[in-house]
Amino acid sequence: MEKFLDWIKSIKINTKRLLLIGIIAILVLMMLDFNNRTQTMYALEAQQVMLETRQVQLQQTKDKLEAQIAYATSAQALEEWAREKNKQINSGDIPIILSAPENVTPTPTPQPTQQTVNFTNLEIWRELIFSH
Repeated sequence: MEKFLDWIKSIKINTKRLLLIGIIAILVLMMLDFNNRTQTMYALEAQQVMLETRQVQLQQTKDKLEAQIAYATSAQALEEWAREKNKQINSGDIPIILSAPENVTPTPTPQPTQQTVNFTNLEIWRELIFSH
């Protein structure tokens, strides 16, 4: 340790200044690199949160689609499709066919008429100024 202190004392002032400026420059560069790394870390953390959210959304979509596939391949879905969309019946069912009467005239629905109220200019201004 004593040799190091003697070496520092033997260095001229100009060399000491250059050494100090070099150390300060290295510290500044290290701080800039640290700042860059922290910004990158924050950006990656935000991206990680976004990707985790997207992963949860995709998992929910997958679960929903698997449930729909399970229902679509079930016997209940097949029977529902056959009865409602394809108009099929089981053996033993009694079909009911609805038909409209032949000589029916529809009654028109009366439409209400709008009544317009005419105000004078004085009444319009009074309402604009004094109304709450």
